[in-house]
Amino acid sequence: MTTRYNLRSRKTKTTGDESSVLQFVEEKKTEEPSPLRPTATDPPTTTKSQQDAAADYKSGTNWVHEGGIEANPYLFVLIVVSPFVSLLLAYATSSNMDSKLLTHPFTEMIPACLADIPSCVTNTLTAGSSVVPTLDGAKFVICFMAVALFLERVLPGKVECGPETATGHVPQYVDNAVAHCFIYTVLFYLGSNLGPCGPGREQLLPQLSLEDLSICDKYTPYNFGIMYSLFPQSLSFLNIFGIVFCVFLMYKGLHFPSTEDNGSSGSLVKDYLWGTELYPRVFGLDLKRFINCRFSMTFWQLAGFSFCYQSYAMHGNKLDWGLFFSALSQYLYLVKFFFWEMGYMRSIDIIVDRAGYEIQWGCLVWVPAVYTFHTRFLVQNPSGLSFGVAFAIFLLSIAGVVLNYAADRERDVFRATNGKCKVWGSDPRFIKAKYTIVDRKTGKETEKTSLLLASGFWGMARHFQYFFELTAAYSWCFLANPLENGVLVMLYAVFLTCLLVDRAKRDTEKCKLKYGKYYEEYCSLVPYKIVPGCW
Repeated sequence: MTTRYNLRSRKTKTTGDESSVLQFVEEKKTEEPSPLRPTATDPPTTTKSQQDAAADYKSGTNWVHEGGIEANPYLFVLIVVSPFVSLLLAYATSSNMDSKLLTHPFTEMIPACLADIPSCVTNTLTAGSSVVPTLDGAKFVICFMAVALFLERVLPGKVECGPETATGHVPQYVDNAVAHCFIYTVLFYLGSNLGPCGPGREQLLPQLSLEDLSICDKYTPYNFGIMYSLFPQSLSFLNIFGIVFCVFLMYKGLHFPSTEDNGSSGSLVKDYLWGTELYPRVFGLDLKRFINCRFSMTFWQLAGFSFCYQSYAMHGNKLDWGLFFSALSQYLYLVKFFFWEMGYMRSIDIIVDRAGYEIQWGCLVWVPAVYTFHTRFLVQNPSGLSFGVAFAIFLLSIAGVVLNYAADRERDVFRATNGKCKVWGSDPRFIKAKYTIVDRKTGKETEKTSLLLASGFWGMARHFQYFFELTAAYSWCFLANPLENGVLVMLYAVFLTCLLVDRAKRDTEKCKLKYGKYYEEYCSLVPYKIVPGCW
């Protein structure tokens, strides 16, 4: 019998109907607001496989469906195809790509490909394989990570705890994300040609110039658009690094785990894809937080403005308003993320999903390749949007960002106060859900309680925050002007839609395993998943 573990969900925010796996805040023995009591008296009839899955969930193991790669060939396809697709996306936004094929995929690219399929396949393989790592690309990635690591180690912050796992492990983090966010931004600016050591005519704040001092004689600033000019080479290096890194994570989780939250599925392919360890650490460094947040999110945050500068310099010092407002909105969205980072560290990405190819390679390679595609595309193909149109779409994106934060904040306050708060001016409705966990060593069962909020944003849909996130995502892609630049600039928004729809489905399945009849009662109170009144 092999150890079984939970199928992972893709990277996104914590869900509204899912509390932490174990309550990380000690419940106080005080009078609580009266919750809505479930009316169900008996759990629904379950199959043996469902009972096994529920037992595995309670005991803290992560289950996967039976069968190795021979039963799941798409797993092998995922390993082979996704790195190459990321390289094609890097090539597509480089100066080597014929922009006309991308901006007119249905009238130019697809017909040309169908007219000569062998040449199309050959050209596609040639394009992807032409994206290779270089020393400059590797140096940029290593330096980018080194700065993030330095800030991770030296910046002070309050020590916060994540949820206790079923094995009794309580992860601890130094909450210095906001300081990291702003200090990294300043350092990236200071080290560039826009900083005080850059050429006087290029400095953003010439009154702070240090160009005449000896310190600048020993340092050559990089171009602020470096994230675009070195993007293909950097992504190719990240591809290789990410694949090797995930092999290391798999081996470490099997042989040198940091905690007891580890195990094998019995299939090396699945172990590689889904991971073998929940909280891998090396010399005290939490690898999941470092890759997911301090590298991936910081890269995404700074990339937009770097691309914007490259576009400005490339097109005769003319600012592309679509690109500028898209970069600004995404930067603010990620500022919000770093303010909320401890909430993310208590989300399903961290407390359930193990550190494997899907999450770690995804953050290292897929996020830079896909999440910045619409802004990267505009460097070679300006949006052409006027200030007024771009600003209007920008305001819509900011509304999505603000409401997304408001929904997350509402749930966080509800949890922190154990339900003793007002939601939209009234006492909150919620389900007091009970569930049990099983100690893997002793077999002892322990009953736990979670509060499932059914008021405010969380009373309108179980994942209403996804709707606001999608509002921002589609706005960013609309700022790339798909009417002129073609539908490919909508890639990120379409990908995120598929991701969140699937995520909502997976979360429902997981919560049914965890809460049983209580979650069914919660679903009767909040029947819609993402869009109120629709789905």
